[in-house]
Amino acid sequence: MKTVNQVIPRNDFKVYVYFNDGKIKLFDMSHLIGIGVFKQISDIDIFMKTCTVLNHTLAWDVLGNQDTYNCLDIDPETIYLDGIDVEDPNINIA
Repeated sequence: MKTVNQVIPRNDFKVYVYFNDGKIKLFDMSHLIGIGVFKQISDIDIFMKTCTVLNHTLAWDVLGNQDTYNCLDIDPETIYLDGIDVEDPNINIA
């Protein structure tokens, strides 16, 4: 079972998602922003500040209370299949 260990949001509604198998995916949320429940994170500041890992996947803790039932989350399999394979953005290559 694939689970998410870490997420790093970007200011373009994309998120680096780190999986338990070592893969790193770049997941684009821009097509969902402003639709249905995702209207709550259509402000880029809220998108970035509330982006976290809950339920072993990419999530947004919009209420700020780490409630695993009242968060917005994306199925990790969806992220794994639809995300783009990338290198770790935190590694500086000399």
